[in-house]
Amino acid sequence: MSAESIVFAGTPEFAALHLAGLLEAGHRPVAVYTQPDRPAGRGKKLTSSPVKALAQQHDIPVIQPPSLKPAEAQAELAALNPDLLIVVAYGLILPQAVLDIPAFGCINVHASLLPRWRGAAPIQRAIEAGDSQTGTTIMQMEAGLDTGPMLAIASVNIHPRMNASELHDRLAEAGVPLLISVLETLPAALAAAQPQDDSLATYAAKIDKAEAEVDWQLDAAVLARRIRAFNPFPVCWTRLGDQRIKLWEAEPCNADGEPGTILDADSAGLTVACGSGGLRLTRLQFPGGKPLDVAALLLSRSELLAPGVRFAGRAG
Repeated sequence: MSAESIVFAGTPEFAALHLAGLLEAGHRPVAVYTQPDRPAGRGKKLTSSPVKALAQQHDIPVIQPPSLKPAEAQAELAALNPDLLIVVAYGLILPQAVLDIPAFGCINVHASLLPRWRGAAPIQRAIEAGDSQTGTTIMQMEAGLDTGPMLAIASVNIHPRMNASELHDRLAEAGVPLLISVLETLPAALAAAQPQDDSLATYAAKIDKAEAEVDWQLDAAVLARRIRAFNPFPVCWTRLGDQRIKLWEAEPCNADGEPGTILDADSAGLTVACGSGGLRLTRLQFPGGKPLDVAALLLSRSELLAPGVRFAGRAG
């Protein structure tokens, strides 16, 4: 299809990687939609999304409506006369009136093997659930939440120590060529789209920061997966006295003791008892500091992290 007829909608880095892939392949959108600038950082300065920043680098018009529900926002999109709207982690609801505007409709790049993990946080929920495989699905959009027929899929293995940042990058690597292949075979790809089996659907709820507080009564394997799933955001944490300690890396191990209690501390990590089994913490972050390996932290904080010390949390 003609590159001049594409409009792209996306917001975070995952979307920007796909926009970069489109540009490299010669598919230059006539316009880019992204969410309005948001306050970010300690100074709460208005900050552009990664998609906006990339579009501006390539002199592509950027449109940032707070919603696509108003008639004037829909009219603005219709005036672009798009053949196709490509949506990647845009973050705004597309009403049916918007889905009906492009001649070939709207397609979405979703970071899971649909119908598993429909919703806002498929990468994190796949790791948290202990899935050994996920992938990228390109689907034709409809009014339901990630319910549309599938045009193409690419599978990605989830390795036992893979965190959300690493899986994010692998899924983008898989998604970009998949998207290009779909574009190069439209409209045949649309005609061959396969419906999803709704009976197999699971929901990937948006990550709530409150979930990141560690409950040491849980099984160690569950906690280890959650720590990987919430790295790099929102990062799991626990309390040590009046300090909030971030847990960046950990792995389950055999241990038995009062949940939250440090059982062993050496260069290999801190062994902490859980409701079932133990968690070996290998990379932590104290307030005001950088994430550091436990071996480095023990050089200056050995008393704070000594066996017998107990972390508090939702179970504390």
